[in-house]
Amino acid sequence: MAGQGSGNSRLLAINNYFYRRGGAEAVFFDHMKMFGDIGWDVVPFAMQHEDNEPSPWSDYFVSEIEYGRRTSPLRKVVQAASVIYSREAQRSVGRLIQRVRPSIAHAHNVYHHLSPAIFSTLKSAGIPVVMTAHDLKLACPSYKMLRDGAVCEDCRGGHVYNVLRHRCIKGELALSAVVLAETVVHRALGLYRNQVDRVVVPSKFYVEKLVEWGWPRERMAHIPNFVDVEAYSDKWSEGDYFVFAGRLAPEKGLATLVRAAKASNQRLVIAGTGPEEAGLRQLVAETGADVTFAGYLSGQALHRLIGESRALILPSEWYENAPISVLEAYALGRPVIGAAIGGIPEMIREGETGMTAISGDVEDLARALARMAALPVAARASMGAQGRRWIASEFSAAAYRERTLQLYAALGAT
Repeated sequence: MAGQGSGNSRLLAINNYFYRRGGAEAVFFDHMKMFGDIGWDVVPFAMQHEDNEPSPWSDYFVSEIEYGRRTSPLRKVVQAASVIYSREAQRSVGRLIQRVRPSIAHAHNVYHHLSPAIFSTLKSAGIPVVMTAHDLKLACPSYKMLRDGAVCEDCRGGHVYNVLRHRCIKGELALSAVVLAETVVHRALGLYRNQVDRVVVPSKFYVEKLVEWGWPRERMAHIPNFVDVEAYSDKWSEGDYFVFAGRLAPEKGLATLVRAAKASNQRLVIAGTGPEEAGLRQLVAETGADVTFAGYLSGQALHRLIGESRALILPSEWYENAPISVLEAYALGRPVIGAAIGGIPEMIREGETGMTAISGDVEDLARALARMAALPVAARASMGAQGRRWIASEFSAAAYRERTLQLYAALGAT
């Protein structure tokens, strides 16, 4: 296997945060562990933060920038400049390169904190650069192609001024202005387009969307996300409820789900916290839907909740990339009902591992819930088992590692 255990292969792993904060960080940490396990030297580069995991390389991490904190006007100007082009990050990564001389750099989320200025420094040093597109930032300045709870592609064709016109960043004029300036500067300098050798894209949908927005297809590598199936048990006794697990955010389609649960007369458990929680509790009270809020769960408690459900529901109303929650549900032996939007449909084999429903459509989601509930227990178990077998081959850690090693080798890193 290319690059395995060669002893002097060195990966510079880059991400804004050095703690498990979300899906991107989960991939970042799992990627580092995977390459460490096959004998690569793995060196992280991130931002300083009180929640960071300890690292012998933390002296090279850059100063923290957090949006939304109260700071002086001068500090805000300095922060805005760093968001756009961080000289500190350039200097720090430059020192790190001199010390460790990586074979390849693999970045995850860098915008707003580390900034893509680091790519110029890496490129100048002759180090191949790979970046995983965990969202649509390479096309959309506000990274989600979402505005006022609906999909928005107004910036396509270079019309990035819309990020300011619509105040896309937290509804604030100042933050939106910074992100507009950031986008204009990054594109003018070609910090992504000219300095990143390959963009790793977890979903086929995101590949096609980035091509639509002008990214060259040959610069992208489709490498799906992965889970280690062996780390999940599929030995559960099914309960009488459906489950949603994730952040309670507007784009997740949870109001649609609550209404669909009521319309189909199905029991629903919602695990997670977020800005929509109060509104959702009110909606449940108004509709009389049979919904339980389980709060934030992780680890074995979350596995049990999903493992004993009839199915995991993903009612998204935005362009999801390649949700790891789908893979985790399959690993736990459960089927999935997902909205037919973004990268979700390519992760569901209709009628075999789950079902899809029209995004944002209460009636269609209610239909899918009722259909899934009407199946015999054994049929749902069979769907989950098929999902588990599918990911054990196509979405496995081994498949991810092999595809990534091939990409690294193609760029001259072994």
